[in-house]
Amino acid sequence: MILTLTLNPSLDRTIEVASLDRGAVIRAAAARLDPGGKGVNVSRALLANAVASRAVVPFGGDEGRQLVRLLAAEGLDMVTVPVAGPTRSNVTLAEPDGTITKINEPGTALSAGELDTIADAVLAAAHEADWVVASGSLPPEVPADVYATLCRRFAGAGIHVAVDTSGPALSHALGAAPALVKPNLEELSDATGLPIRRLGDVVEAAGRLRAAGARAVLASLGADGAVLVEERGVWYGEAAVAVPRSPVGAGDAMLAGFLAGGGHGPAALAQALAWGAAAVGLPGSRMPGPADIDQTIDGAAVSVGPPDPSRPLTSPSLPLVQHSG
Repeated sequence: MILTLTLNPSLDRTIEVASLDRGAVIRAAAARLDPGGKGVNVSRALLANAVASRAVVPFGGDEGRQLVRLLAAEGLDMVTVPVAGPTRSNVTLAEPDGTITKINEPGTALSAGELDTIADAVLAAAHEADWVVASGSLPPEVPADVYATLCRRFAGAGIHVAVDTSGPALSHALGAAPALVKPNLEELSDATGLPIRRLGDVVEAAGRLRAAGARAVLASLGADGAVLVEERGVWYGEAAVAVPRSPVGAGDAMLAGFLAGGGHGPAALAQALAWGAAAVGLPGSRMPGPADIDQTIDGAAVSVGPPDPSRPLTSPSLPLVQHSG
């Protein structure tokens, strides 16, 4: 069973528009409302593919109650923790050419007592879990080392921890030796201070995260695919997307596919790519099910092999913060 924790869940409204014209009145072509938050999406993807998962979800206010109703309607196994502040709402504007504009609220602060209650809920459910996924941004005023603290507590129980976050929260988590971290291209560059222009740069940056404590790194590169760096080896893979619709939640679907595929090695990377590509082809933050996923390798829907270090990336990244050393 895979347990997920989302400290900053959301209601995600996706609006499809013909074009985004600043200052104009825009008529929506379509709209949908989905439960959101990175850990929530991981659990939703696992549920869609009949993989056992449970989500720990703090919620508050009318938005939080609506989030819980939406998750219950999907049949998600969850542990809900009421908190004082309202759950945030995010808006995504999607244009026909695949351009996405996102507006994410910061969320509301969690008190020390609320954090303790959430941690207790995670630990109570974790004894049944093979993996715990701690993912997503932190609400305001939450200590940056919260994921690191949880990693250390789970490690004593022999539970694998996957961390998908950014900034100081990621830096702190590395020191707690998580079994897996899943940065995207920008997060990888920011965490290491390295400009990333080629696959070789991705491998080098992932190696630095491993040297800082992470046992394995699954780096999602958007349209360029993904790189997996672990003790057993280094692999690169990519997956075809016939008609991109929304990348929202695709990284979460990728992580879900990787863990469902065993959590290590090239076969798990291939499954991760197939799930992530399927999510890109769906509207909003809908998670893919078996009917959406094409994992054929011989037919070239998914390819996995050694990375070519000289291969350039279509969307290179520079670090937001220059790190020394």
